Amino acid sequence: MTNTLFIGKVYQYFEEIQSTNDWALEQLAKSKPPDGMVVRAATQTVGHGQFGSRWLSPAGQNLLLSVILYPKWLAARDQFYLSMAMALGLHETLDLSDARLKWPNDLYLGSKKAAGILIQNSLNGGTIQSSVVGIGLNVNQHEFDTSLPNPTSLAVHTGKTYDLDQLMSRLFTCLERRYLDLKAGRLAEIKHAYENRLYRMNETTTFVLSKDETAFKGVIRGVNEAGHLRVELEDGELAQFDLKAIRMQV
Repeated sequence: MTNTLFIGKVYQYFEEIQSTNDWALEQLAKSKPPDGMVVRAATQTVGHGQFGSRWLSPAGQNLLLSVILYPKWLAARDQFYLSMAMALGLHETLDLSDARLKWPNDLYLGSKKAAGILIQNSLNGGTIQSSVVGIGLNVNQHEFDTSLPNPTSLAVHTGKTYDLDQLMSRLFTCLERRYLDLKAGRLAEIKHAYENRLYRMNETTTFVLSKDETAFKGVIRGVNEAGHLRVELEDGELAQFDLKAIRMQV
């Protein structure tokens, strides 16, 4: 199935499951699954997105999976580097010139969302003990929930139909390559590559403050090591916002 060293070598597939991330977390709670173990589902009944949002997907049309990893060598303060590495692996799987990474780790095709990543880390003191990397990639889906603001899929974007197993195999290869970059300490390289692919980088963008819904304009200038978005405000000040402080209007 895959030419990787460890990601996807142990693989569980379900026709239907509540959530691949939940299943992976349950395995971690009662045992120690192999490093790189993958659980995949044709459909999820309770799929999760960032901040408690739902991830909805028709059966058998998309890639819905979670990867179990043990980055115990990564300091807890550097956990956003894992997020950047996994986002880069997803981006490089597609090899599309107009694919971009919307902070913190959604994947956009043009101005529409095609994928999201949800990483759930278990910390022990100053290090990460385990990570569950959940990925939902819209592949062959053509009809979407009308409540979603801007969804798309690879098939809609390119006009092609994709083989899910082939795409998954390439995903495993790309994720592992970037994970090994992270393990080798190539943090600056990962951050540089992530910022080069960042959606609306160096463009004027409208944001909304979560605390009071105030809208403001700024220019994205990258991220810091903690994963905060660096935004140059209209008065020239360089502000930094965490994941819950602002949202981007797209």
